[in-house]
Amino acid sequence: MDSSIRVLEAPRKQEREKMRPASPPPSRRSARAEPLRPAETRVRRTGFLHRLRSDKAAFAAFLLLVLVVFGAVGAPLLSPSSADVIAPGEKLQPPSARHPFGTDDLGRDLFVRVLQGGRVSVAVGVTAVLITLLIGVAGGAVAGYCGGVVDSLVMRLADVMLSIPVFLIILLSTSIFSPGFVLLCFLIGSVQWMEVARVVRATVISTGRQEFVSAARALGIPGARILFRHVLPHSGGPILVAATLGLAQAIVIESTLSFFGFGLQPPAVSWGSLLKDAQSYLATAPWIAIFPGVMIIATVLSCYVLGDFLKSVLAPGRAMRLPSLRR
Repeated sequence: MDSSIRVLEAPRKQEREKMRPASPPPSRRSARAEPLRPAETRVRRTGFLHRLRSDKAAFAAFLLLVLVVFGAVGAPLLSPSSADVIAPGEKLQPPSARHPFGTDDLGRDLFVRVLQGGRVSVAVGVTAVLITLLIGVAGGAVAGYCGGVVDSLVMRLADVMLSIPVFLIILLSTSIFSPGFVLLCFLIGSVQWMEVARVVRATVISTGRQEFVSAARALGIPGARILFRHVLPHSGGPILVAATLGLAQAIVIESTLSFFGFGLQPPAVSWGSLLKDAQSYLATAPWIAIFPGVMIIATVLSCYVLGDFLKSVLAPGRAMRLPSLRR
């Protein structure tokens, strides 16, 4: 009896459902007018610049590096006088309104000399980093993409270079040849490429196993184009981190060489040479050593803090994009 009643009620139910008016589809205006959820808003705001501004230490390090680079580039415009102007009547003056960083043993304005020294130190560091990236990226990319004998040769060369003390190589080279700007940059850059090569090689090997690389090879695209157009762009994050850390190392090496007298010779001024000239006045005029030392420490520390921030932001698995210049 119950089964027969259910059979009779089924068609009636279907007829009632057909007679119901269909609900209108949601309009585009209502869909656009809906406010963004908090989770969606957070996802849209987590860009590179927002992350940089939210990290106070990294943002402070970035601003300090910008000021250092601006001071190095604009040193001739910011300096009220030449770095070699001697004023015997104003020697060993403490910091004042006229001389913000004081004067040295010959009466030269230390603020002007620190600006000029930063120009030399930053120029040597940036040039050395460019040489490091050129050698390291080329070596790591070729080793990771070609593999086999080429990979073994490049990596064994990197192991040999890592086993030799870097500072000893530079000291021997600068003692044999006159340490000019080009030679100094080449020496510093040519002994730091090993870590960059290893990072690029690992990224190229992992990217080369992806399906889009296999598809490009199947389509007959040349290997050089695959390497430069499809594989190397994935190494941009690690290369940027390596460049930031390499800049700090290059500045430290250049300052150490200048401190021991193996860097650029006078009349060239660098932060290391200023520290060298201040050795005899640490007790009577400590500001001669304080300001160049603070600039070295602040610049190197800013590079390391910014490099650590870039390493966390550009880590694999994070959907983080660098700001684009295209509009």
